[in-house]
Amino acid sequence: MFDKYLYALGRGVRGAKKALDAASATPDPAEAARDVTPAPAPQPAPAPQTPAPQAPAPLPRQPLAFGPRPLVMGIVNVTPDSFSDGGLFLDHQAAVAHGLRLVEEGTDILDIGGESTRPGHAPVSAAQEIARVIPVIASLAAQTSLPISIDTMKAEVAEAALAAGATIINDVWGFQHDPDLAKVAARSGAPTVIMHNRLEDDPAIDVMEEVLAFLSRSIEIGLAAGMGREQLIVDPGFGFGKTHAQSLTTVRDLARLRTLGCRILLGASRKRAIGLATGRSEPRERAAGSVAVHLMGAMAGADIIRVHDVAAHVDAMKVFAAVRDPASVETQA
Repeated sequence: MFDKYLYALGRGVRGAKKALDAASATPDPAEAARDVTPAPAPQPAPAPQTPAPQAPAPLPRQPLAFGPRPLVMGIVNVTPDSFSDGGLFLDHQAAVAHGLRLVEEGTDILDIGGESTRPGHAPVSAAQEIARVIPVIASLAAQTSLPISIDTMKAEVAEAALAAGATIINDVWGFQHDPDLAKVAARSGAPTVIMHNRLEDDPAIDVMEEVLAFLSRSIEIGLAAGMGREQLIVDPGFGFGKTHAQSLTTVRDLARLRTLGCRILLGASRKRAIGLATGRSEPRERAAGSVAVHLMGAMAGADIIRVHDVAAHVDAMKVFAAVRDPASVETQA
């Protein structure tokens, strides 16, 4: 019995020694490689978070106020590839400065766009469009109370823009690219421009019949979504899916759009048809031709003109109103 006790005691001592030897031996690299997770290092206390600066609160928006002359809508393209001024105002500060310059020149409305609609333009996602236009809208809305329009064909972009301070929607596809845009307009009550468009021109069509049929469908989409007809502003789409002759025809026959029972917008500023008529290949040299087209539009019943050269158009529309009512000038003098 005593021999068995000594045997067991000897095994225990040898086992303990083996364990101690293993602990002091050089680790086996293969064994070490199986556990590469380092012991967690002590972490410093988190630094206090600095809250992001709050965007300035938007000023109250002025409503659209139609009078004896067409309202002037000044264009701010926050894009790299618009046909006339692409890239000039892609930078946030440049876009805001340009918008404020248009305010000083007398614009009645600012129209902010983040996606070019020229032929062959590169489409952008809603997220990219939002990233371009929302900071500009928010900055301008904090510095002017003029109405701000969002030039987009996407419901998601329009909704974000309205939340940032825009009060007008300008859709170059008249609800026929994204029908949800009509729902956004209906919920917000925002005045909305619905424009005629085509993927490509067709010289064989009767352009005014085509424009009237397209815009009638757009109006139906808006009314079905819950909009009032008084919210809708129709645009014949000068330069969009039309030959140059057809674009000029929409100006000559603009009064036919009155049958739709909506206000009318005309946007021919610096377009190629004007360049062909004047021989001006550089868009920025087409200001005089643009004024001529928009004066003809005013005579035919346009309520809004969408332009790049605001100062020249504001003066032209003031003279237009004065000729129609000379007594108004004497009253002002």
